[in-house]
Amino acid sequence: MNNNITRRTFLKGSVATAVIAAVSGCASQVKGKQDTYLTGLIARMTLEEKAGQLHMDGVLSPRMVQPNFQKINPFTPNFSPEQAADLLKNQQAQIKSGMMGMMTSPEDIDSVIYAQTAAVKDTRLKIPLIFGADIIHGHHTIFPVPLAEAASFEPELAERTARACAVEATTNLGIDVTYAPMVDIARDQRWGRVVEGAGEDVLLGSLFAAARVKGFQGSGPADSRGLLACPKHFLAYGAAESGLDYQGTSVSDRVLHEVYLPPFKAAFEAGAIFTMASFNTIDGVPATGNKAILTGLLRDEMHFSGVVISDFQSELELIKHGYAKDEKAAAKLAVSAGCDIGMVSGIFPKYVPELVRSGELDEAIVDKAVYRILHVKQQAGLFDDPFHRIDEIAAPQQAPAVHIALAREAATKSVVLLKNTGSVLPLSKKQKVALIGPFAKDLKNIDGSWSPFAPQKASVSLEAGFANKIPAAQLLTEDGCGIDTAIEDGIKRAVEAANQCDVVVLAIGEATNMSGEASSRAEITLPAAQQALVEALAATGKPLVVLLRNGRAMALEGAVRDASAILVTWFLGTESGHAIADVVFGDKSPSGRLPVTFPIASGQQPYYYARESSGRPPAPGTTHMFQSHFIGIPDDALYPFGHGLTYSEITYSGITLDKSEVKKGEAVTASVTVTNTGKRAATEVVQCYIQDRFASVVQPVQKLIDFNKITLAAGESRSISFTVKPQQMTFIARDLSQQLESGEFRVWVAPSAKTGEAVSFTLS
Repeated sequence: MNNNITRRTFLKGSVATAVIAAVSGCASQVKGKQDTYLTGLIARMTLEEKAGQLHMDGVLSPRMVQPNFQKINPFTPNFSPEQAADLLKNQQAQIKSGMMGMMTSPEDIDSVIYAQTAAVKDTRLKIPLIFGADIIHGHHTIFPVPLAEAASFEPELAERTARACAVEATTNLGIDVTYAPMVDIARDQRWGRVVEGAGEDVLLGSLFAAARVKGFQGSGPADSRGLLACPKHFLAYGAAESGLDYQGTSVSDRVLHEVYLPPFKAAFEAGAIFTMASFNTIDGVPATGNKAILTGLLRDEMHFSGVVISDFQSELELIKHGYAKDEKAAAKLAVSAGCDIGMVSGIFPKYVPELVRSGELDEAIVDKAVYRILHVKQQAGLFDDPFHRIDEIAAPQQAPAVHIALAREAATKSVVLLKNTGSVLPLSKKQKVALIGPFAKDLKNIDGSWSPFAPQKASVSLEAGFANKIPAAQLLTEDGCGIDTAIEDGIKRAVEAANQCDVVVLAIGEATNMSGEASSRAEITLPAAQQALVEALAATGKPLVVLLRNGRAMALEGAVRDASAILVTWFLGTESGHAIADVVFGDKSPSGRLPVTFPIASGQQPYYYARESSGRPPAPGTTHMFQSHFIGIPDDALYPFGHGLTYSEITYSGITLDKSEVKKGEAVTASVTVTNTGKRAATEVVQCYIQDRFASVVQPVQKLIDFNKITLAAGESRSISFTVKPQQMTFIARDLSQQLESGEFRVWVAPSAKTGEAVSFTLS
């Protein structure tokens, strides 16, 4: 075995050169006639080769035979070089027999080269493989988790970070596809995967979905430094009952169309040609085996012509759902439903040929799936050059310096200032600071979930970021406690440090593994050990500044809730410490806004701003009997969607409409004057909400229809206008039609949901 094989070595061979010429020639000869070429190729395939195209497996590295491979790759299972050689030999045989269509999660670029070489050199039909991996919010440079980036209310920023991710991953690994973005609307903060998306709002989620697809894909699917985006999880995965991951969903078709489909529609319109089926059931049918969802809705109604892949073995999970009796039945149900590629389970190549030969599965269904896969490979440029994303010389290179700068910019723009009593922030660089909490020096919980590849630059801790701003003599650092455990004398040392300083900065919140997949939480509060630490520090009387590390909205209690200042700092990645210190010490002003609602208590979940009104709505802040609220607390948010402060004072005044009577088909313009009455420049996110007050289907109490991110100099006023278009006045009716009904509409132009003065117009 030649473990040093390279693309260039391969291309120098006469047989390989002929293969590449043949593959490229086929594609170039049929420009404009792709259907004829691909259908002709399918006609030449055996059932086994067709089933092979439906199969995805993890790609093995040719370097795994090295004795020290586990030391290089600590996540690799422990095996001997001899065992590794057998595993590699078996996978190569599978590829060469045409029994593989897609491969996932390479550990190095050698893996991709080795497997692709076998596919285009040694298979009968020379069909290239396509490679994917989880490039969610970074590769070598780690950017803020997607929920944090959504707090920027700046989709263009997400487009730029997604582009940087694609450049790094294609350069280093040579892959073609990322299993991102996650575009699930998430309205229950107990669900762990809130961290992977853009939050609770449909408009914000749709804008970020489109931006991330454009960023990943660059100039298009064939961009050699672009990744094909795979928006996920189709469908309604974020609606899991009680926020429990993998749990089923019970939502109506109307709600599916109104809430959960729009981000997918935006992603597909932005050019995505992959999507991933979800783990959950929808009205009792698992999504991966749900023909009404994957064929009826996705293909027939939405006209999606790309490839559907399963989530990890979700086709096999049809058995444990109780929907399929065995692997053979699961394979039949999933393929028949419209799942094109099975991730890792192996049941498609194992059973599809047998199912077709026995007449249990129509070969035409298989052919359609194979066609979609080949068409995507063609769009990705793999028939023209199967190696066009591979550059061995560039692969080891460091991430560009501009990506580090971008990571700092993105992190800074993601920080949300919830509270700033007495303008305790920004801190003076002359103050003595006690930086206390389990995340003060921590390096393991900075990047957040889905950061599987080792960064080339260690992420910056809070302590390092603060040390870059103030002299060592002005900074005392203590852990105080563990993430969820007490430390002997930890609180005592923390209190002693606090008493020596002017201000206490608390580095508290969630560990990485407390959000993300399989990380649902029954209580979205701070761990008890941390809460006890904060209560003890509050007793010192020192001003408390909370730096909350989190992957979801949280229910803040006691001294945490009552702290002088609270900054939501999420999981910000590579430049975390520097970016947070920039904001804390005033070199940057906070500009983030909440993409999720912070509740008063965990028991309010699911709690989101765009809810329907009950028939007994309470007045804000009240707890009257026989009105909608939980015992002891009002039906309010602690901090509403869209909330976020600056280091200045922003006022809204004089909201007006250009007309109070509007005919169907006409638009109406809402205007407001926004003024920075403070002494610092500030960035404000001006938000426009509407409510259809009386409709044939009860409408949300508010719905975000637009926003405008502006920067105001100290003392500056600006008139901001939003045009409410006829399309924005519509809703999805029970028959799934788009309806525009006469009646009264309310409009708010405000700094967040649940704030501001409403004005009304009548549609006739």
